[in-house]
Amino acid sequence: MNYFTPYDWQTMLIQHAPVKYDISEYFEILCPHSDYPSFLDRYIELPVLQRLAGIGLLCGTDWTKLYKNRFYYSRLDHSKGVALIVWHFTHDKAQTLAGLLHDISTPVFSHVSDFRKGDALTQTATEEPTARIIRADKALNQLLAEDGLTAAQVEDYHIYPIADNEIPQLSADRLEYMFPSGMALDGSWTMEEIRHCYNDITVLKNEDGKDELGFRTLEIAELYCEHFCMIGHILQLNENKLTLHMLGQIMNLAEKAGLLTEKDFMTLSEKEVMERLDDSIIKSGNDILSRIYHTFRTMTSIEHTDRALPENEYFCVNLKVKQRYINPLVIDPRVKPEDDTGIKPCTRLYDVSAKARRIIDDFKTYQDTAYGCVKLV
Repeated sequence: MNYFTPYDWQTMLIQHAPVKYDISEYFEILCPHSDYPSFLDRYIELPVLQRLAGIGLLCGTDWTKLYKNRFYYSRLDHSKGVALIVWHFTHDKAQTLAGLLHDISTPVFSHVSDFRKGDALTQTATEEPTARIIRADKALNQLLAEDGLTAAQVEDYHIYPIADNEIPQLSADRLEYMFPSGMALDGSWTMEEIRHCYNDITVLKNEDGKDELGFRTLEIAELYCEHFCMIGHILQLNENKLTLHMLGQIMNLAEKAGLLTEKDFMTLSEKEVMERLDDSIIKSGNDILSRIYHTFRTMTSIEHTDRALPENEYFCVNLKVKQRYINPLVIDPRVKPEDDTGIKPCTRLYDVSAKARRIIDDFKTYQDTAYGCVKLV
C-alpha cells in the first residue's frame, strides 16, 4: 500500500490537536534577535512590500470552510522569513534582499493566479513581473542605492542557490514556506520540532559544487523529509486542486463580469476582494459566478470520482499540479571522521535512508482519483 493512502483530507486536517503559535518565536528561531539584520526594516515598511501583508501564503484557502487553517500567515511574513534564513546562512545583504523581494509580484490568493492562467504544474507565472516592479519602484531603488546595491543584484533570487534552487533540493524559500504551512494547515509542526530541524541545517556542497542547505544528522533529515512530504501531500490532493482552481475561475468570471479588474488583483487585499464579491455578486445577476462563489465559501467536503459529474450540478477538477517534496543533502554517515579532508562529505537522503526512499517514491507515485467534484449550491 502507498505510504500516503491512509492520509485522506479529513485525517490530515484533524490528526493534530490545535496549538497556539507565536510567529515572533518562529522568526527568532530563523534568525536570533542578536543577529537580526536591522536594514530589512526600512524595506519591509515600503508600500510595495506592505501590500503583501494582505495576501495569504496559503493561496486563498483562508476563505473556504473546506480548510481548517489555524492562523493567517501572509506573503509578507513569508518574505521576511526567507530573508532571515538567507541572512542567517550567508550574511550577504544582496542575497538577503533578493529573498525578501522574491514574492513582490504576487497577486491576491498567491498561486491561484497560476491556476487561472493554466500554470498549475510549474506555478511560476506570477513571478514574471518581479524585475519590472523592483526597477520601477523609486523608494525601493533609493534604499538600494543607500546600501550600495543595484536592482540587478536583488531582482532574481534564482541566481542565489541558498535562496532558491530546483525541487527536490532544499532552499531558504522552500524551507520557509513549509514550516508555516505545516503549522497553519494541519498543525503538524511544533515549535520545538522546527527548532530541532532548523538548528541541524548547515551549508553543504551539492553534486554540482554549488552551495545548498542540508542536514548534519540523518535522523533529523528523515524527520524533516517526512514532514515536508506530508504537507506536499495535502497540496496534491483533489481538495487542494479543486479549491485553487475554483477560486481561479471565480477571479476570471468576476473580471469578465466587470466586478473586479486585473489591477484590483495587484492592489486590493484578499479581504477587500472578498468584500467586493460579497457586495456585488448578487447585484450582478451572474448565476454561474454566484453559485460557484457561494459553493467555494461554504463547502466542507468534496467527492472523489473517476469521471466528471454533470457540470450543471457540480464543479469538477482534473489537474496535474506541482509536486512539492524534498530530497535534502545530509552529511554522509557512511564516511568515517578520519576520512574527512575538511570538506563535509554529503549525499542525498534518498541514497542512505530506506525510510526516506519509501516516503519520496510513494509521494511521487501517489494518485488521487481522476476527478474531484463538489455539488454547486
